[in-house]
Amino acid sequence: MAISYKKLWKLLIDKNMKKGELQQRANISSSSIAKLGKNENVNTDILVRICKALDCSLEDIMELTETEEQ
Repeated sequence: MAISYKKLWKLLIDKNMKKGELQQRANISSSSIAKLGKNENVNTDILVRICKALDCSLEDIMELTETEEQ
């Protein structure tokens, strides 16, 4: 099992928001954005901040996949 943040990137497109704007709104570091871009693990606090900034739930920004995605 692996985590995919494809839903997050689709949501940003739907909201016409850039990664930098998300970074500012959620008050997260550029390294956290980079980890998300690589589908790497991030602290749950980061995910909660993103959900608050986007007014969404965890299911809206991430999902478990059967195999690791690149």
